Amino acid sequence: MATKKLADNFVDYIYAKNPSLEWETDSNGNVTLLKENKGVFNLLAQKLLGKPRVSQIHMEEMGSFIWPLIDGKKSVYKIGKYVSEHFGDDAEPLYERLSVYMKMLEDYKFIVRK
Repeated sequence: MATKKLADNFVDYIYAKNPSLEWETDSNGNVTLLKENKGVFNLLAQKLLGKPRVSQIHMEEMGSFIWPLIDGKKSVYKIGKYVSEHFGDDAEPLYERLSVYMKMLEDYKFIVRK
């Protein structure tokens, strides 16, 4: 008899930063991700169109708060608790927003699920 797999619960996911992605924090705590543009298409865009070799992705306030919490140990649920404590009602609807945000970071390969 086949066993039925339980559905994944998003808040139990644990994410880690992509180790190939560099980032920096300014004096105000704002995070900037530094993504190197690799590959033939990017090389041509850099040479012909003057596109940068490294793209800078500036995170907004909540993203800058969340980014350092993504450490490969904390679950999305735990990160959400920190966000709720820090931003209060401004974070609501908390887990709906957090799920979209984390999925976007994962889609761009800025983070990986453990």
